Amino acid sequence: MPTRARNVSAVALRLPQRSELWLFDCGEGTQHQFLRSDLRLSQLRRVFISHMHGDHVFGLPGLLASLGLAGNSTGVDLYGPEPLEQYLNGVMHTSSSRIGYPIDFHCVREAAEQGLILIDDNDLLVRCIPLKHRVPSYAYRVDQKPKPGRFNLERARFFEIPPGPVYAALQRGENVTLEDGRKFQGKDFSGPSRPGASMVYCTDTIFSETAVKIARGADLLIHEATYAHEDSEMAYQRKHSTSTMAAQVAAEAGVGQLVLTHLSPRYAPGNRITPNELLSQAKAIFPNTLLAKDFLKLDIKQRCNSS
Repeated sequence: MPTRARNVSAVALRLPQRSELWLFDCGEGTQHQFLRSDLRLSQLRRVFISHMHGDHVFGLPGLLASLGLAGNSTGVDLYGPEPLEQYLNGVMHTSSSRIGYPIDFHCVREAAEQGLILIDDNDLLVRCIPLKHRVPSYAYRVDQKPKPGRFNLERARFFEIPPGPVYAALQRGENVTLEDGRKFQGKDFSGPSRPGASMVYCTDTIFSETAVKIARGADLLIHEATYAHEDSEMAYQRKHSTSTMAAQVAAEAGVGQLVLTHLSPRYAPGNRITPNELLSQAKAIFPNTLLAKDFLKLDIKQRCNSS
């Protein structure tokens, strides 16, 4: 539940070179958090819901209704468990809320269970996988497709190739013919392709091998850590992760960075166990761990290019 210091689950992914936002979960108060941030709700294009518990979905009807009142949305795609469409339609109907833009629902169960690609566009791949929780719950992974290799500008200048669209074509690996008849192959001017960045959003779940599977090699893993290691029995009962379970997933998957989120309010500052103690427990297993806080911003970078 929300506290004075932390709101419930909602993570926004700002896409490179697009005026587009993707949202992962939408707990109560998310639209208020948008107002306190530098994010623009009008750029919301896709929403991914991990599961149907209220702290992950109660903010969705209000957010979508406000987006409709603003009148500047071209449409939103919603991804999540089967009950998502019925839930949202029920709330909108009984509250007489009108949405003046298209909403497309996508049930993710089949893609998650069969290992299918959920989204494949020019730049990004999205996959999902089932987790272990009290209700159907899913983790999501976003992969940036490999980027063209670095362009050899000196070589292009040596051959007096005119700058402009020809440079871009050569960097993409294409073969070009100049107006003077000379022909060049892209492979001679561009280095090997560079892997794109990747992130995984994983909540709510007890430790799961499927979480390790989908997080393998990711640059950023956002993982729930509802309980401290001392409360692992409660974690098993309620199908949530401890700080050490989250770190174990990160270590086994070989991710670049771990961010802990979804902490229980019982670990508020001043209590017997504090959030910093959960962070210390995780860092003992996986040193490159951060503790999430409201409005935390991270640049997701492919590890070979990051410090």
